[in-house]
Amino acid sequence: MGNTVFIVWRESVEAMLVIGILHAWLSSRAEARAGLRFLWGGVVAGLGLAGLLALVMLKVQGELAGEAMEYFQIGMMLLAAGLITQMVFWMRRHGRTLKRELEAGMDRALERASWWGMATLAALAVGREGAETVIFLYGMGMARGGAGQAAFWGSAALGFGAALLTFWLLSRGGRLFSWRAFFRFSEAVLLLLAGALLVEGVDRMFGMGWLPPLLDPLWDSSALLDDSTRIGSLVAALTGYRAQPALLVVLVYAAYWMLVLFMLRRPQRLQQKTTRTVEAG
Repeated sequence: MGNTVFIVWRESVEAMLVIGILHAWLSSRAEARAGLRFLWGGVVAGLGLAGLLALVMLKVQGELAGEAMEYFQIGMMLLAAGLITQMVFWMRRHGRTLKRELEAGMDRALERASWWGMATLAALAVGREGAETVIFLYGMGMARGGAGQAAFWGSAALGFGAALLTFWLLSRGGRLFSWRAFFRFSEAVLLLLAGALLVEGVDRMFGMGWLPPLLDPLWDSSALLDDSTRIGSLVAALTGYRAQPALLVVLVYAAYWMLVLFMLRRPQRLQQKTTRTVEAG
């Protein structure tokens, strides 16, 4: 359940960051403190939106059976992989300006005395992180029964507790444990998880007969690390590792990381191009 702990930890810290920025802005202005109750109302509404999504997904799961269930689960895995990757690049684009953008929105709300707009902002921020968490966890196999369900909730509670501690440490500042280090580390793990979900989705499509494996297996590295052992299965869940992968899985995995690396380098190239243009001017 390490994936559950990590996802809840990462998403909770991100939501706490938004709430913390809004709370600090409201608390620092006497004329804006009336908005605090709207902030917490927005937080509760956001949690309610995420909970509603979880109930809808469980309801849909309960109504499906056989092939329809397999279609739904494959779709959720691929959706989760896409959302995780998109979230990483969204935070890279907006991470540096997130505080400024939120505070600018709060300034407009104060000018118009529209605390409902601020409550909506908080609800959307918390609801977005909560909804992503629900989808990510379902994509990684959230639905379990009996002891599996208890382990899931225990892992979720552990992840949330770790998020509270992390946010407290980050808020106090420090060179060894900074926001920059947090986002860089979590980005790397999230991209690995997205690749693992993509591989799992492709594997399931093999089982459904939708895709040809091309060559199966391409190699056998079981002697080095067997993905059926406890350690091997953990590595597989975190990274998409397969001891006996099909050729198509390797091609899809390689294409995913080529795209990720291209997108990671693209902002650097654009920044260098802009710098050269300014210097030339």
